[in-house]
Amino acid sequence: MQGRAVLLVNLGSPDSPEVSDVRRYLNEFLMDKYVIDLPWPLRRLIVSAFVLPSRPKQSAEAYQSVWLPEGSPLKVISEKVRKKLQAQTDIPIRLAMRYGSPSIEQELLALAGQAEVKEILLLPMYPHYAMSTVKTCIEEAQRIMQKHGIRKTLNIHPVFYNQPDYIHALVESARPWLEQEFDHLLFSYHGVPERHIRKDDTTGNHCLTPDCCQKPSTAHATCYRHQLYETTAEFVRAAGIPGNRYSVAFQSRLGKAKWLEPYTDKTVEQLARQGVKRLLVMCPAFTADCLETLEEIAMQGQEIFEAAGGETLTLIPCLNDHPVWISTLKQWIEA
Repeated sequence: MQGRAVLLVNLGSPDSPEVSDVRRYLNEFLMDKYVIDLPWPLRRLIVSAFVLPSRPKQSAEAYQSVWLPEGSPLKVISEKVRKKLQAQTDIPIRLAMRYGSPSIEQELLALAGQAEVKEILLLPMYPHYAMSTVKTCIEEAQRIMQKHGIRKTLNIHPVFYNQPDYIHALVESARPWLEQEFDHLLFSYHGVPERHIRKDDTTGNHCLTPDCCQKPSTAHATCYRHQLYETTAEFVRAAGIPGNRYSVAFQSRLGKAKWLEPYTDKTVEQLARQGVKRLLVMCPAFTADCLETLEEIAMQGQEIFEAAGGETLTLIPCLNDHPVWISTLKQWIEA
């Protein structure tokens, strides 16, 4: 561990919930070739002509509904995680955001300036591999290292979707809600376009074929869909959730391309119409609560659920700064 430092990376947030800051953030986020994976001219056209004219105002209103006095929930919670983790180890730990501030470039340069640091462990705070999360974090870090000639070893922490310590932390963080009376548990994962799944298929012919996630394949190492189903299976096994009391859906779709289905909003509505009155929702694709959990699920989801005849939709918080999760991170970075 001597000479090691850690860089935790999460997605990011605008600097404020004002429209101008949200527009700047969305432009950086959506112009990433791993988010909208189209040629630059087409990507620029879509973002400038169809997204930025109206979406920043809508997103700003959503951010305003969840904004904390200290700032964005995602950044506030991520910094709490960093501080609590730092309090338990002598390894230097910094926090970066893939989009917005503090940037990966800023934080890597800060670590590179410490003579005693010989190795930097990059830990993307995403359990599952996807080009729009883990891949873009890794490539951005490698680009910065090369750009500035940083002569440190960069090690990448692997995705942890099925790691026993992660599953244990997830179950323990959810336990207070699972011990209450509920009718159904919905796992809502962030959606991705189906073409992302195909592009990340290292075999070129496995993903999105019948029963592909259940058939052994080297493609699973970079398959977001397979990995989230593994997380779900491990969680319900550890938590003792019967097979008829949970389901999986996908949220936050954007644009007209075909995304992973079923969609969360439609599933929430359907569950209510089927007689589910007390619905629990958890979002394991995120390790910290953010706009997509606090506003999209807890607020919009509740409205959809009630309108369709449901009674209570309860968001189970993400891992956030739960002590078991902090202990798990400590074990990983000190291994």
